[in-house]
Amino acid sequence: MNRANALAEGFMSIPTEPIGSIPRPPELIAAWADRQAGRLSDQQFREIADRALRDTLRRFEETGSPVVTDGEQTKSSFATYPLDGASGLAPDGVVVPFKDGHTRQLPRLATGPFRYATHASTYLTAAKRLTTRPVKQAVISASALSLLYPQSGIPGYAREAFLVDLVREAVADIRECLDRGSDSVQIDFTEGRLSLKLDPGGGLLDQFVALNNRVLDHFSPEERRRIGVHTCPGGDRDSTHSADVDYSSLLPALFRLRVGRFYLQLASEADPKRVLGIARKHRQGDQMVFVGVTDPINPRVETAEQVRDRILLAAEYIPIASLGTTDDCGFSPFADDASTSRDIAFEKIRARVAGTELAARQLGRG
Repeated sequence: MNRANALAEGFMSIPTEPIGSIPRPPELIAAWADRQAGRLSDQQFREIADRALRDTLRRFEETGSPVVTDGEQTKSSFATYPLDGASGLAPDGVVVPFKDGHTRQLPRLATGPFRYATHASTYLTAAKRLTTRPVKQAVISASALSLLYPQSGIPGYAREAFLVDLVREAVADIRECLDRGSDSVQIDFTEGRLSLKLDPGGGLLDQFVALNNRVLDHFSPEERRRIGVHTCPGGDRDSTHSADVDYSSLLPALFRLRVGRFYLQLASEADPKRVLGIARKHRQGDQMVFVGVTDPINPRVETAEQVRDRILLAAEYIPIASLGTTDDCGFSPFADDASTSRDIAFEKIRARVAGTELAARQLGRG
């Protein structure tokens, strides 16, 4: 059995998983723009997207990754996929500024009731047809989508009615993925750290945690062990939106989320020991902590030895049985992001897998 197959068959005792998005090939990035401008039919777009998906899964397998994703090749973005095909939206929603000066803008909900037009299980089903590896599925948090509702309100559609609809839709999004065989479901929660920039007192963060727990309370303890939450300071066009927010303000609230897995951006942190100390203090029971060991924003590819050393450090703070590894963030969360190449992304994933194997052996877990 070769090394890649051995890893895929579960011989690595420290679990390692990707976050989600992989840079799209130039052909697909152009196809997104052409489709939006009406220069490309839906069928033509699907043919291009299908080629990108097949190539993504093939290259994922070649890294030896025990768990794969669809690379979000056919998502418009990690945050807005439920809105693809939706009506009742206006373009002038919340603006998210990034450190380098560029912005992303959410749509605004103009009319109710709120419904998902696209569910994440559609991406999962497409990927599972093309690989025999376990497939992980990322979903957007209810708290991120709560930002669609305008502060001025919507006549005839109260905010609480919207939240009831939102929770129902978010529950269905996760449950469909679990029922259709997702290895795990990752809730993307990048707005958690951003919320502390908008409201340093933490009130908005507490609201976000409470709302997400309303969703999670619909799942059994066994199901929640397959559900995780990912946090990072954003990672778009090689820039972030909230890296200047101290982790110490986020992590105590984060670990109140009733999930079994936490995916923490760590490789790009200036003081990982301090972050790990905070995680050790607030981690509860049997919660798994997947530490970021590669930095998607940095074009330099980590060595397997660098990854190993980051894991050995994390093992000083997190029990080995509760420790996993991941990438800090997705590599390309928006469909038009061409800042990172596919080759670099897969080399970083390869380094993560190899470095995790080295650490497992040194820790006596391989």
